[in-house]
Amino acid sequence: MLLVFDIGNTNIVLGAYDGEELLQHWRVSTDRQKTGDEYGILINNLFTYGGLSIKDISAVIISSVVPPLVVPLVKMCQRYFNVEPLVVGPGIKTGIFIKYENPREVGADRIVNAVAAHHKYSGPLIIVDFGTATTFCAVSGNGDYLGGAIAPGIGISTEALFQRAAKLPRIELVKPKNVICRNTVTSMQSGIIFGFVGQVDGIVNRMKEEIGQDVYVIATGGLANLIAQETTVINAVEHFLTLEGLRIIYDLNKQ
Repeated sequence: MLLVFDIGNTNIVLGAYDGEELLQHWRVSTDRQKTGDEYGILINNLFTYGGLSIKDISAVIISSVVPPLVVPLVKMCQRYFNVEPLVVGPGIKTGIFIKYENPREVGADRIVNAVAAHHKYSGPLIIVDFGTATTFCAVSGNGDYLGGAIAPGIGISTEALFQRAAKLPRIELVKPKNVICRNTVTSMQSGIIFGFVGQVDGIVNRMKEEIGQDVYVIATGGLANLIAQETTVINAVEHFLTLEGLRIIYDLNKQ
């Protein structure tokens, strides 16, 4: 069994694969204060609840944009699973060429998404990942990672509005019936959701013009469905894109 970790700033998404089959997947809060032992106990409990055993884990791959958590999770894998995990970073085979000015600056999650999207859809592609930040990544038809754009994510933008505006409340992120709303909560929902829809449409269309070809657009991340339903540019939603990319990268490097 292969265990894959996608460590983000807000959540850790992990999944257990048997070959190409995703057996179980979980999403937990990212906690920089947790030790490797605490994560080990947490994962053991998740496996038990899911009807799996950590004794069946034969390999682990980790993608992280939170450097302080890499060492605790590596130590956890060594102690609880008795395996040396593969960490996505410089020197790892990905099968794609990164055309960034400094390839080391590209977040591991963006590369992993590009690998999975190119493997499934070929290209050219644009990948929109709705995480702590909203990232837009362009991939050429032959698998080159061309670059992209980074914007504040929906969650942190909403939280900033609540914290900096004294009379505005925290709200649930659901689509209102109308754009023109008649109370504060739905007005905020309208501005946030339709505002991000406009952002996605605008950036993706500009990226398409620069690529100059017919481009397939994929959305992923926790809020992908909410925004994708309203945009005119997203062709597909892939909830497990990062997990699938980690599995593919592991297969490329397992020798």
